[in-house]
Amino acid sequence: MKKFLFSAALAAGLLATPTVADAALGDQTLKQGHRNSDVKELQEYLKSEGFHTGSIDGVFGPVTAGSLKSFQRAKSIGMDGVAGPITFSKMNLGGGSSSSTVSSNSSGSSSSSVSSRLRQGDRGSEVSSLQSTLKSKGFYNSSVDGVFGPVTAAAVKDFQRAAGIGVDGVVGPVTQKALNSNVTASSGSSNSSSTSDSKVAGVSTGSSSAVVETGKQYIGTPYVWGGTSTSGFDCSGFIQYVMKQHGVTTKRTVAQMWTQVSKVSSPSVGDVVFYETRTGPSHMGFYVGNGKFLHAGASTGVTISDMNSSYWKSRYIGAGRF
Repeated sequence: MKKFLFSAALAAGLLATPTVADAALGDQTLKQGHRNSDVKELQEYLKSEGFHTGSIDGVFGPVTAGSLKSFQRAKSIGMDGVAGPITFSKMNLGGGSSSSTVSSNSSGSSSSSVSSRLRQGDRGSEVSSLQSTLKSKGFYNSSVDGVFGPVTAAAVKDFQRAAGIGVDGVVGPVTQKALNSNVTASSGSSNSSSTSDSKVAGVSTGSSSAVVETGKQYIGTPYVWGGTSTSGFDCSGFIQYVMKQHGVTTKRTVAQMWTQVSKVSSPSVGDVVFYETRTGPSHMGFYVGNGKFLHAGASTGVTISDMNSSYWKSRYIGAGRF
């Protein structure tokens, strides 16, 4: 009996997929089996340097390990396929002058070249770059100290609100792109008032596209049953979280949202699509166009899937909008 229990425990340990909490890339060791946004950033870095040709999916599998070993070989360090302090030291993650600067264009507005995902708790030159950009746009009034604290997070949220994108205080790809636009604190005020009617009535066609862009920021986030935060989503928790950032309050479960939405005959970008994976409406996601939808899948985490695949096509039951 003891031998059986030991074998079962060993098997469970071997089959379990390790996960690690998100942090700034370089703050934690990453190795095969991990899956989170930091792995995704590692893959993006290796791809930009020509070492990774696989998917940017946030899953540290054999392909990512092989790419990392190639990088380690090129840098003449130990080829163990583990991203630890020595490996990170060769990646110049501190953001040298070439990758983390703020420059002014001829009109006097600043553009940001922040290159990695930034969040509260981060420190360094890229945070200083972010703060300088926010300051030039009128969203940040504190010192440029390279520390991403509550004041900087609040400034990011104010900027995101003015830009009409997801308000989460995290500087991901969508926010980085918006930072290079002409959005300022003064222009944000007028934008906010001009779009208030659409937020009261629901998500308009224009903001529906923004909803999808917000949702895409969380691709790679793991699936967690009952999850409603960036540490893990279930399918309806993901929808609820994204919609809340755009001023729309939804119900909690797929079945409840099915009764809440206004049904449409065919989905437009930003609409929600429903599936019957068990009895009744039991799975959902955002339609992103071209027959694809963005959702939190139980086996994939947040990802984009093909609605015309044999699995999803046979289970589709309809679409609607909030």
